[in-house]
Amino acid sequence: MRTLLSLASYLLAGYGLLCLLLYLLQRQLIYFPVPAALPPEQPLVLKQGQVQVLVSQQPRASDKALLYFGGNAEDVSVSLAEFSAAFSKHAIYLMHYRGYGGSEGRPSEQALVSDALALFDAVATEHSNITVIGRSLGSGVAMQLAAQRPVQQLVLITPFDSLTKLARQQFPVVPVGWLLKDRFESAHYARQIDTPTLLLVAEQDEIIGRARSEALYQAFSPGIAQLQLYPGGHNSYLPASQIAAWL
Repeated sequence: MRTLLSLASYLLAGYGLLCLLLYLLQRQLIYFPVPAALPPEQPLVLKQGQVQVLVSQQPRASDKALLYFGGNAEDVSVSLAEFSAAFSKHAIYLMHYRGYGGSEGRPSEQALVSDALALFDAVATEHSNITVIGRSLGSGVAMQLAAQRPVQQLVLITPFDSLTKLARQQFPVVPVGWLLKDRFESAHYARQIDTPTLLLVAEQDEIIGRARSEALYQAFSPGIAQLQLYPGGHNSYLPASQIAAWL
């Protein structure tokens, strides 16, 4: 009996240590900051308190603009030329999250959404027709932006309904609901969006999984969202020209 109690104590202590480590390191498991391979020469600079957030941009004298929010380990700087060519009538703005590509600060859900709102407000002073594209983690940012600002079009690439639910799939024995700080509950915001929305879902998404993308699709009001499947996995290349063709 004493041996069983000792074993149970060790297991309980190990479980508690696992939960503690996941709590302390959770943002390091969500965000993977990368430097910019093509640092913007003349970036749009957002001053958010004491933090400067950089935005790669291709300004154009047009009423149309495109805002892009990338994945959790994505260097958006390399996509500027491609988006500029595919959306030749749009001014292009690709946000470098805090800690990414020369931007200051540390990433968090609250910070990224706040920066996205600030970017939209800055762009809206010169452009009245704004398309927003969010990929993977960026789909969570784009969803909250579209729920709070008059976005013209919304495109979500490999999106998910809830980071909490994704985390539960990854760590089924951990009380994720108690531990998680950044939840990106995109399905919660879906009913607040009346903007035409396109969900681009990879057929073999091994990270998000089609079920999580389809759950987000079902959360929108009828007639608002469309779902388009494309071949490949979560990190498969999806040309900006193909995205433009679907719009």
